[in-house]
Amino acid sequence: MDRMMAIDYGDARVGVAVSDPLGITAQGVETIKNTGRRALFARLSELIVQYKPSVIVIGLPKNMNGTLGERAQKSMDFEQQLKEIYAGKTELFDERLTTVSAIRTLNETNTRGKKRKGVVDTVAATLILQAYMERTGVQS
Repeated sequence: MDRMMAIDYGDARVGVAVSDPLGITAQGVETIKNTGRRALFARLSELIVQYKPSVIVIGLPKNMNGTLGERAQKSMDFEQQLKEIYAGKTELFDERLTTVSAIRTLNETNTRGKKRKGVVDTVAATLILQAYMERTGVQS
């Protein structure tokens, strides 16, 4: 089975997660500091080459009432830019409450300070991918 990748896109940081080779679990890869488009897409290109995902899932931060706001538009713009370096399938996925869940997970593991800031986006990307796999029935 092909791997899947998820991206939690943000202005400051971008979390990345991938599925295991069997498509059973999602695992965090890293949080990339978003220092600009060129550096971000260079690192994403490296990860795409390394993991060879069949699909890249991008978190779509909808408002709680289901509408699309400024953050959602930025994610949609990011998806279009990503298509310049990735020819495979991309999919936007409703990520409401994933950051809240990621923070809860970090609270439960007592992750604090700088370490917390560095991993919250990776945890969020992992939760996005896990939810995508569960909702689409990709998991075994």
